[in-house]
Amino acid sequence: MRQFLGFLVTMVTAALLIYSTPEMPGWGDPNSPASTHVSPRYIEKADEETHTPNIVTAVLADYRGYDTMGETMVVFVAGIGCIMLLRRRQHK
Repeated sequence: MRQFLGFLVTMVTAALLIYSTPEMPGWGDPNSPASTHVSPRYIEKADEETHTPNIVTAVLADYRGYDTMGETMVVFVAGIGCIMLLRRRQHK
């Protein structure tokens, strides 16, 4: 029963993702919300607000700092998990 529930949740999630994909803007669409609202603001205000000359660094470190820290923590925890699974144990 537990495996069936997991399978059902996975299939419902996959169906929702497939159903919502056509509603997303096209790749590189200049009229997408990210291109018309977010990007121009970052380009115009990054140097003034962050005092960082590199826009990529300003976005990753200043505007999306918590998100970047969260992604780093996920990779760190995954690495620690792999080390714990793959290490050899010494039997006495």
